[in-house]
Amino acid sequence: MDTWPFSADHELFRHSIRKFLEQEMLPVIDEFEQLGVVPREIFQKTGQKGYLGIRFPESEGGLGGDVLFEAVWIEELARLGSGGLAASLSGHTTIGLTPIWRWGTKAQKVQYLRPGILGDKICALAVTEPDAGSDVASIRTRAEKVPGGFLLNGSKLFITNGTQADVVIVAAKTNPDQGRRGISLFLVDTHSPGFRVGRRLDKLGWHASDTAELYFDGVMVPEDHLLGTLGQGFWYLMEEFQWERITLALSAVALAARALDDALAYVGKREQFGKPLQGFQVIRHHLVDLAVDIEKARQLTYRALYVFAEEGDVSILSAMAKAYAGEMARRVSDGALQVFGGNGYMMDYPVQRYWRDARILSIGGGATEVMYEIVAKALIHGGGQK
Repeated sequence: MDTWPFSADHELFRHSIRKFLEQEMLPVIDEFEQLGVVPREIFQKTGQKGYLGIRFPESEGGLGGDVLFEAVWIEELARLGSGGLAASLSGHTTIGLTPIWRWGTKAQKVQYLRPGILGDKICALAVTEPDAGSDVASIRTRAEKVPGGFLLNGSKLFITNGTQADVVIVAAKTNPDQGRRGISLFLVDTHSPGFRVGRRLDKLGWHASDTAELYFDGVMVPEDHLLGTLGQGFWYLMEEFQWERITLALSAVALAARALDDALAYVGKREQFGKPLQGFQVIRHHLVDLAVDIEKARQLTYRALYVFAEEGDVSILSAMAKAYAGEMARRVSDGALQVFGGNGYMMDYPVQRYWRDARILSIGGGATEVMYEIVAKALIHGGGQK
């Protein structure tokens, strides 16, 4: 049966993905959580199935699917209940390989996109800095033009896949006096002299995903490693942020739904005062509140997804979806943990991981407060909601 905005083909694809993830990933999630990284062979195994190239053209080695096929992948990854696994794999494709596909040269695609689709090369995007998060225009990393290329100096923080990436897309200022118009993107090979990984960051959640600080100390970037047009990096990032925010909203909804499913299973078998928890009205109504909250976020997110798929501008819708879904995931995961009582606080039950992983969803990809400012400006300067 079709589920808007997905077709029967999308749902058939979902079935294949779910089977693959449950067979290959679910049994080893706890291992990844302990390792603090998704092993390289997992990228390769996923790439061999074609799931790292869902939206990329067949001519580039991808599956040639539409954006809804990739949305199915994002949902099913999050449904597994490991935000770290989802962040590493989707970060590699959604925010890493996608800019190379959209703005890379033919040679760059051969060098990075094709092996990235196969999982043979891991990609990361490096924008955030110690003093510049959502305010991309404030980055301090510099790329100075020199004979033969650019000399890169600076540092980046909170970089997903940062410890094992083979190539990093780096946002740097090529003309500091031009503000937003002076930011460019570069493809940096991590074996380049002057590049180094700092700390592997210890996080509250997303334990399966490696997150690092990166340093660029006089890294020589060849001229042909400029990604896209000089000075257009800020605008490229703003375009990509729309899809990133939708994917985070999709992930939030899927994670919250997994938390609710676990809570429903628990109250059906856990007894208190001589009867299952699901027999208590206060529990039943609490679960309804969680379900309604999830559905509201799902419909708002699907609306943004639908418009994006139709090639519409979703800067406002994606900000709305990201803000609401991210906050919803916090509420629902917390509410699900409450249902488990003391057991929910124990590491034996994955609901504690859902709760920890959900917390980043109202921060990463643009904090809720930033999303609200985007929407507020549109409402005030645009004359209200259309």
